[in-house]
Amino acid sequence: MSPEKKPIARKACAKINLTFEVLGKRGDGYHEVLSIMQAISLCDVLVFEPHEQIRLACEVPELVSPTNLVYKAARLMQGLAQENRGVSISLTKGIPLASGLGGGSSDAAVTMQVLNEMWNINISQGRLAELAGQLGSDVPFFLGNSPTALATGRGEKVETLPSLAKTWVVLLRPPMDMVNKTRGMYGLLNPSHFTDGRHAERMAGLIEQGKRITTSLCYNVFDDLSSAFFGGIEDYRSRFLAAGAGEVRLAGAGPTLFTLVDGRAAGEEICRRLKKDGMEAYLAETI
Repeated sequence: MSPEKKPIARKACAKINLTFEVLGKRGDGYHEVLSIMQAISLCDVLVFEPHEQIRLACEVPELVSPTNLVYKAARLMQGLAQENRGVSISLTKGIPLASGLGGGSSDAAVTMQVLNEMWNINISQGRLAELAGQLGSDVPFFLGNSPTALATGRGEKVETLPSLAKTWVVLLRPPMDMVNKTRGMYGLLNPSHFTDGRHAERMAGLIEQGKRITTSLCYNVFDDLSSAFFGGIEDYRSRFLAAGAGEVRLAGAGPTLFTLVDGRAAGEEICRRLKKDGMEAYLAETI
Protein backbone atom coordinates (compact mmCIF):
# COMPACT_ATOMS: atom_id res chain seq x y z
CA MET A 1 0.00 0.00 0.00
CA SER A 2 1.47 3.36 -1.04
CA PRO A 3 1.95 6.01 1.68
CA GLU A 4 -0.96 8.14 0.49
CA LYS A 5 -3.22 5.08 0.67
CA LYS A 6 -2.37 4.17 4.25
CA PRO A 7 -5.13 4.66 6.83
CA ILE A 8 -4.82 7.75 9.01
CA ALA A 9 -5.83 7.30 12.65
CA ARG A 10 -6.47 10.29 14.93
CA LYS A 11 -7.81 10.82 18.43
CA ALA A 12 -10.61 13.30 19.08
CA CYS A 13 -10.47 14.49 22.67
CA ALA A 14 -13.35 15.53 24.90
CA LYS A 15 -13.56 18.86 26.74
CA ILE A 16 -14.91 20.30 29.94
CA ASN A 17 -15.88 23.91 30.56
CA LEU A 18 -13.92 25.16 33.55
CA THR A 19 -16.17 28.19 33.43
CA PHE A 20 -19.33 28.80 31.41
CA GLU A 21 -21.08 32.16 31.62
CA VAL A 22 -23.87 33.74 29.60
CA LEU A 23 -23.49 37.49 29.27
CA GLY A 24 -26.82 38.19 27.59
CA LYS A 25 -29.14 37.54 24.64
CA ARG A 26 -27.99 38.62 21.19
CA GLY A 27 -30.00 40.23 18.42
CA ASP A 28 -29.61 37.11 16.25
CA GLY A 29 -31.36 34.94 18.84
CA TYR A 30 -28.19 33.34 20.17
CA HIS A 31 -26.68 34.02 23.57
CA GLU A 32 -23.35 35.75 24.15
CA VAL A 33 -21.17 33.34 26.11
CA LEU A 34 -17.82 33.47 27.84
CA SER A 35 -16.20 30.16 28.67
CA ILE A 36 -12.82 28.69 29.51
CA MET A 37 -12.62 25.35 27.77
CA GLN A 38 -10.19 22.56 28.58
CA ALA A 39 -9.39 19.46 26.52
CA ILE A 40 -9.12 16.17 28.41
CA SER A 41 -7.71 12.75 27.57
CA LEU A 42 -11.05 10.95 27.18
CA CYS A 43 -11.35 10.48 23.42
CA ASP A 44 -12.92 8.99 20.32
CA VAL A 45 -10.77 7.46 17.58
CA LEU A 46 -11.29 8.10 13.88
CA VAL A 47 -9.63 6.21 11.03
CA PHE A 48 -9.61 7.70 7.52
CA GLU A 49 -9.04 5.76 4.28
CA PRO A 50 -9.47 6.74 0.61
CA HIS A 51 -12.85 5.80 -0.86
CA GLU A 52 -14.94 6.66 -3.90
CA GLN A 53 -17.63 8.36 -1.79
CA ILE A 54 -18.05 9.64 1.75
CA ARG A 55 -18.68 6.63 3.92
CA LEU A 56 -19.11 6.60 7.71
CA ALA A 57 -18.98 3.54 9.95
CA CYS A 58 -19.47 3.39 13.72
CA GLU A 59 -20.27 0.77 16.34
CA VAL A 60 -23.16 3.00 17.47
CA PRO A 61 -25.75 2.54 14.67
CA GLU A 62 -27.63 5.80 15.27
CA LEU A 63 -24.45 7.76 14.58
CA VAL A 64 -24.20 6.44 11.02
CA SER A 65 -26.29 9.28 9.65
CA PRO A 66 -25.97 12.35 7.39
CA THR A 67 -26.82 14.41 10.49
CA ASN A 68 -23.58 13.30 12.20
CA LEU A 69 -21.13 16.21 12.42
CA VAL A 70 -18.38 13.95 11.04
CA TYR A 71 -20.39 13.45 7.86
CA LYS A 72 -21.25 17.15 7.67
CA ALA A 73 -17.58 18.08 8.12
CA ALA A 74 -16.57 15.68 5.36
CA ARG A 75 -19.18 17.11 3.00
CA LEU A 76 -18.02 20.64 3.81
CA MET A 77 -14.41 19.76 3.00
CA GLN A 78 -15.46 17.85 -0.10
CA GLY A 79 -17.07 21.04 -1.40
CA LEU A 80 -13.73 22.85 -1.00
CA ALA A 81 -11.65 20.20 -2.76
CA GLN A 82 -10.47 20.92 -6.30
CA GLU A 83 -11.87 17.61 -7.50
CA ASN A 84 -14.51 15.17 -6.32
CA ARG A 85 -13.00 13.27 -3.41
CA GLY A 86 -14.24 10.53 -1.12
CA VAL A 87 -13.25 9.00 2.19
CA SER A 88 -14.17 6.09 4.41
CA ILE A 89 -14.28 7.13 8.07
CA SER A 90 -14.46 4.66 10.93
CA LEU A 91 -15.51 6.22 14.23
CA THR A 92 -14.94 4.40 17.52
CA LYS A 93 -16.62 6.10 20.45
CA GLY A 94 -14.86 6.57 23.77
CA ILE A 95 -16.71 9.77 24.73
CA PRO A 96 -20.26 9.10 25.93
CA LEU A 97 -23.01 10.34 23.62
CA ALA A 98 -24.89 13.59 24.25
CA SER A 99 -22.87 14.10 27.40
CA GLY A 100 -21.87 17.77 27.28
CA LEU A 101 -18.25 16.77 26.61
CA GLY A 102 -18.11 17.90 22.97
CA GLY A 103 -17.51 14.52 21.35
CA GLY A 104 -19.36 15.30 18.13
CA SER A 105 -17.65 18.68 17.77
CA SER A 106 -14.23 17.15 18.40
CA ASP A 107 -14.87 14.44 15.82
CA ALA A 108 -15.86 17.10 13.28
CA ALA A 109 -12.73 19.15 13.96
CA VAL A 110 -10.45 16.14 13.46
CA THR A 111 -12.30 15.30 10.24
CA MET A 112 -11.70 18.81 8.89
CA GLN A 113 -8.01 18.73 9.82
CA VAL A 114 -7.35 15.31 8.32
CA LEU A 115 -9.24 15.92 5.06
CA ASN A 116 -7.56 19.31 4.66
CA GLU A 117 -4.26 17.40 4.56
CA MET A 118 -5.43 14.20 2.90
CA TRP A 119 -7.09 15.98 -0.01
CA ASN A 120 -4.40 18.70 -0.31
CA ILE A 121 -6.97 21.47 0.17
CA ASN A 122 -4.41 23.43 2.21
CA ILE A 123 -6.79 25.89 3.84
CA SER A 124 -5.17 28.03 6.53
CA GLN A 125 -5.86 27.30 10.19
CA GLY A 126 -7.72 30.60 10.52
CA ARG A 127 -10.01 29.90 7.59
CA LEU A 128 -10.58 26.35 8.81
CA ALA A 129 -11.72 27.73 12.18
CA GLU A 130 -14.11 30.14 10.43
CA LEU A 131 -15.65 27.26 8.49
CA ALA A 132 -15.82 25.13 11.64
CA GLY A 133 -18.16 27.67 13.23
CA GLN A 134 -20.75 26.73 10.56
CA LEU A 135 -20.86 23.21 11.97
CA GLY A 136 -21.17 24.09 15.64
CA SER A 137 -20.05 26.58 18.27
CA ASP A 138 -17.59 24.18 19.92
CA VAL A 139 -15.88 22.94 16.75
CA PRO A 140 -13.39 25.86 16.44
CA PHE A 141 -12.05 25.15 19.93
CA PHE A 142 -11.01 21.64 18.91
CA LEU A 143 -9.19 23.06 15.89
CA GLY A 144 -7.05 25.29 18.11
CA ASN A 145 -3.40 24.85 18.93
CA SER A 146 -3.94 24.98 22.68
CA PRO A 147 -5.92 22.56 24.88
CA THR A 148 -6.90 25.51 27.08
CA ALA A 149 -8.77 28.45 25.58
CA LEU A 150 -11.20 31.29 26.18
CA ALA A 151 -14.31 31.06 24.00
CA THR A 152 -16.50 34.08 23.26
CA GLY A 153 -19.37 35.01 20.93
CA ARG A 154 -21.55 31.93 20.51
CA GLY A 155 -18.47 30.02 21.65
CA GLU A 156 -16.92 30.00 18.18
CA LYS A 157 -14.36 32.75 18.83
CA VAL A 158 -11.36 31.16 20.52
CA GLU A 159 -8.40 32.79 22.25
CA THR A 160 -5.46 30.66 23.34
CA LEU A 161 -4.55 30.43 27.03
CA PRO A 162 -1.46 28.81 28.60
CA SER A 163 -1.90 25.09 29.05
CA LEU A 164 -3.31 24.07 32.41
CA ALA A 165 -1.01 22.16 34.76
CA LYS A 166 -1.89 18.46 34.64
CA THR A 167 -5.12 17.92 36.56
CA TRP A 168 -7.09 14.70 37.01
CA VAL A 169 -10.80 14.73 36.26
CA VAL A 170 -13.50 12.27 37.32
CA LEU A 171 -16.63 12.25 35.16
CA LEU A 172 -20.03 10.78 35.98
CA ARG A 173 -22.47 10.32 33.11
CA PRO A 174 -26.05 9.91 34.42
CA PRO A 175 -28.27 7.74 32.17
CA MET A 176 -30.31 10.70 30.90
CA ASP A 177 -30.94 11.50 27.24
CA MET A 178 -32.96 14.59 26.38
CA VAL A 179 -34.08 15.76 22.95
CA ASN A 180 -32.83 19.26 22.04
CA LYS A 181 -30.93 19.38 25.34
CA THR A 182 -28.80 22.45 24.67
CA ARG A 183 -31.71 24.45 23.29
CA GLY A 184 -33.82 23.42 26.27
CA MET A 185 -31.18 24.50 28.77
CA TYR A 186 -30.78 27.89 27.11
CA GLY A 187 -34.56 28.22 27.15
CA LEU A 188 -34.49 28.18 30.96
CA LEU A 189 -32.26 31.25 31.14
CA ASN A 190 -33.53 34.69 32.08
CA PRO A 191 -31.61 37.95 32.72
CA SER A 192 -31.06 37.02 36.37
CA HIS A 193 -28.71 34.28 35.18
CA PHE A 194 -26.52 36.59 33.10
CA THR A 195 -23.08 37.45 34.52
CA ASP A 196 -20.34 39.91 33.63
CA GLY A 197 -17.50 37.49 32.92
CA ARG A 198 -15.93 37.67 36.37
CA HIS A 199 -15.65 33.89 36.68
CA ALA A 200 -13.72 33.54 33.41
CA GLU A 201 -11.55 36.54 34.25
CA ARG A 202 -10.57 35.05 37.61
CA MET A 203 -9.94 31.60 36.12
CA ALA A 204 -7.87 32.98 33.23
CA GLY A 205 -5.72 34.95 35.67
CA LEU A 206 -5.01 31.87 37.77
CA ILE A 207 -4.17 29.80 34.69
CA GLU A 208 -1.77 32.47 33.42
CA GLN A 209 -0.06 32.44 36.83
CA GLY A 210 0.29 28.65 36.69
CA LYS A 211 -1.92 28.17 39.75
CA ARG A 212 -3.63 24.89 40.54
CA ILE A 213 -7.30 24.88 39.57
CA THR A 214 -9.86 23.33 41.92
CA THR A 215 -13.52 22.50 41.32
CA SER A 216 -14.57 25.29 43.69
CA LEU A 217 -13.13 27.80 41.20
CA CYS A 218 -15.17 26.38 38.33
CA TYR A 219 -18.54 27.85 37.33
CA ASN A 220 -21.38 26.82 35.03
CA VAL A 221 -24.53 28.93 34.64
CA PHE A 222 -26.48 25.73 33.99
CA ASP A 223 -25.57 24.17 37.36
CA ASP A 224 -28.52 25.76 39.14
CA LEU A 225 -30.88 25.01 36.25
CA SER A 226 -29.95 21.39 35.63
CA SER A 227 -32.44 19.90 38.10
CA ALA A 228 -35.30 21.65 36.26
CA PHE A 229 -34.29 19.95 33.02
CA PHE A 230 -32.68 16.67 34.07
CA GLY A 231 -35.06 15.01 36.51
CA GLY A 232 -33.13 13.11 39.18
CA ILE A 233 -29.75 14.69 38.50
CA GLU A 234 -29.50 15.89 42.09
CA ASP A 235 -29.46 12.27 43.23
CA TYR A 236 -26.41 11.71 41.02
CA ARG A 237 -24.74 14.79 42.45
CA SER A 238 -25.30 13.42 45.94
CA ARG A 239 -23.92 10.02 45.00
CA PHE A 240 -20.89 11.66 43.40
CA LEU A 241 -20.20 13.61 46.60
CA ALA A 242 -20.72 10.47 48.68
CA ALA A 243 -18.08 8.72 46.55
CA GLY A 244 -15.51 11.29 47.63
CA ALA A 245 -15.90 14.29 45.31
CA GLY A 246 -15.29 17.56 47.14
CA GLU A 247 -17.49 19.58 44.77
CA VAL A 248 -19.28 18.75 41.54
CA ARG A 249 -19.95 20.79 38.40
CA LEU A 250 -22.00 20.23 35.27
CA ALA A 251 -20.02 19.59 32.08
CA GLY A 252 -21.24 21.91 29.33
CA ALA A 253 -25.01 21.61 28.98
CA GLY A 254 -24.90 18.27 30.80
CA PRO A 255 -25.91 15.82 31.94
CA THR A 256 -22.32 14.70 32.68
CA LEU A 257 -20.96 15.86 36.04
CA PHE A 258 -17.29 16.30 36.87
CA THR A 259 -14.91 16.98 39.71
CA LEU A 260 -11.21 17.86 39.70
CA VAL A 261 -9.08 15.75 42.05
CA ASP A 262 -5.65 15.98 43.68
CA GLY A 263 -4.08 13.08 41.83
CA ARG A 264 -4.60 9.87 39.91
CA ALA A 265 -4.97 7.69 42.99
CA ALA A 266 -7.75 9.89 44.38
CA GLY A 267 -9.49 9.86 41.02
CA GLU A 268 -9.23 6.09 40.68
CA GLU A 269 -10.77 5.61 44.11
CA ILE A 270 -13.74 7.88 43.37
CA CYS A 271 -14.21 6.13 40.02
CA ARG A 272 -14.10 2.73 41.70
CA ARG A 273 -16.77 3.74 44.18
CA LEU A 274 -19.03 5.17 41.49
CA LYS A 275 -18.74 2.07 39.33
CA LYS A 276 -19.37 -0.15 42.35
CA ASP A 277 -22.57 1.84 42.82
CA GLY A 278 -23.53 0.92 39.24
CA MET A 279 -22.73 4.26 37.65
CA GLU A 280 -20.98 5.17 34.39
CA ALA A 281 -17.77 6.88 35.46
CA TYR A 282 -14.54 7.88 33.71
CA LEU A 283 -11.12 9.05 34.83
CA ALA A 284 -9.28 11.48 32.56
CA GLU A 285 -6.52 14.06 32.75
CA THR A 286 -6.18 17.50 31.26
CA ILE A 287 -4.05 17.71 28.13
